[in-house]
Amino acid sequence: MADEINDDLSTGMFPQVKKKPAKTVRHESRRGRMLSTILVIVLCALLGFGYATQLRNSQSSYATLSEDELVRLLDETSTQIDSLEQQKTQLSEQLKSIKSAADKQKEVERIAKENEESSGILSGRLAAQGKGVVITVGQRESHIPASMMFTLIEELRNAGAEAMEFNGVRVVTSTSFVDTQSGVSCDGRSLTPPYTIKVIGDPSALQNAVQIAGGVGSQLRVKHGASVSVVQSDSVQVDAVRQPSDYKYAKTVE
Repeated sequence: MADEINDDLSTGMFPQVKKKPAKTVRHESRRGRMLSTILVIVLCALLGFGYATQLRNSQSSYATLSEDELVRLLDETSTQIDSLEQQKTQLSEQLKSIKSAADKQKEVERIAKENEESSGILSGRLAAQGKGVVITVGQRESHIPASMMFTLIEELRNAGAEAMEFNGVRVVTSTSFVDTQSGVSCDGRSLTPPYTIKVIGDPSALQNAVQIAGGVGSQLRVKHGASVSVVQSDSVQVDAVRQPSDYKYAKTVE
């Protein structure tokens, strides 16, 4: 009886030895950590590769540009910065004028009327007049694609164009060009060369955007055999207007 009692390990007379966990559990845990580490390494490598590729592409995009193209890009960027600074100054002056006015409501109405005229010119609802250039593009040998005319418009916008008219069609932000057999279609209106573009803005900046070496003017001449002339003027008249769009859901806030 005593032997049975002494042999009972649960009495605490003998130290309890815990069983070691199964090797399969430790193996699976180690394998999971290895997979996680490999996954992190792969993700880091992909992230580094993507960053290096983006950096290389951004550097090569500027490295392939000629000196004239870099100068033009710098001029366009400077023009955009100047335009934004002018808008900031104008808005600051308007805000100061409202705060200092005795009749704030009347001053707000006056400024709103001024802004309405500006937005009317930008949206094409109102005619405009001012300094600018008149560009004439003549087709000689090959067809001038719509993509080149769109590039010309974009270059003029980047140079600070405030209002444009393309062969009697008012150019706005939504204007599109499509190729046709005889020329191009501008906002659904078929046009044939020669093309006359009236542009209001800084005459020197606009002319430089077209005539700079390697610019859109040179591409029109070299690639498509077109004739391109730019004439500065102190009085460019943009008479073509756009009718306001009829919106189904949007309404004017009064």
